[in-house]
Amino acid sequence: MTAQQPFDEAPVTVATDAGMLVLWDPKRFEAVVDYDTWEDELLDDEDIVRHIQAGALVPLNVGGDGAFSVLVRSGTAAAPARLTERETAHQLVASQPYLFVSRGRALVGGIEDVSGDAPDGVIEHPVPEGRHAVVVHLIDWQAEVGSQDKDGRPVPGALPDFVVLINPAQSGQGVFRTAVHTFEAPNG
Repeated sequence: MTAQQPFDEAPVTVATDAGMLVLWDPKRFEAVVDYDTWEDELLDDEDIVRHIQAGALVPLNVGGDGAFSVLVRSGTAAAPARLTERETAHQLVASQPYLFVSRGRALVGGIEDVSGDAPDGVIEHPVPEGRHAVVVHLIDWQAEVGSQDKDGRPVPGALPDFVVLINPAQSGQGVFRTAVHTFEAPNG
C-alpha cells in the first residue's frame, strides 16, 4: 500500500535493498514497467546522474540498505518549508539543493521502486507543478532523549531519519547539486 504523506506531517518508513532511497517524479518514469526497462534507465550512476540533472530524481543516499523514516515537507514562495526547532537541534548534515521538476506529485522509496506507478511501500506526496529546490536533511533522531524504546527502536513521535524540504526554485537559481551521493564526504 502506498502511504500518502498527510499534511499533519507524520513520517513514513520506506526501505531499500539496492542501497539508495530516492524521490522521483513518476510521470518521468512511465516507461519503466519491468526490470529490463528499469535497468535501461537506472542501473549505472551515469544513468542516475542524467535523471538528477533533468530534475526527475533526487537521491536520499547514505550508501546502505535498510528501512528509513522519511518526512517530506513542501512550502511555497510565501511560506517556505523549513526544519522545526526540534529537527534543527538534531540535524547531522544537509544537502545542497537538488532540482526537482514536478508534474504534480513526488514518490519516495527505494531506487528499485522507481517507475511510473506508486508501488506498495512508497510515500506519495503532492508537489505543485514547476521547478523546485529539494534539500535533504539527515537527522540524528537517536540523539534525542526518550526517542528509543528499551530495544533501541524509535518510539511514536520520534524524529525521522530524513527530512526532505521541497520549495519553489528561486528565480535565476541555476546551480543545483547533481551528485549521486546526497551529502558531501567529510573533509571535502
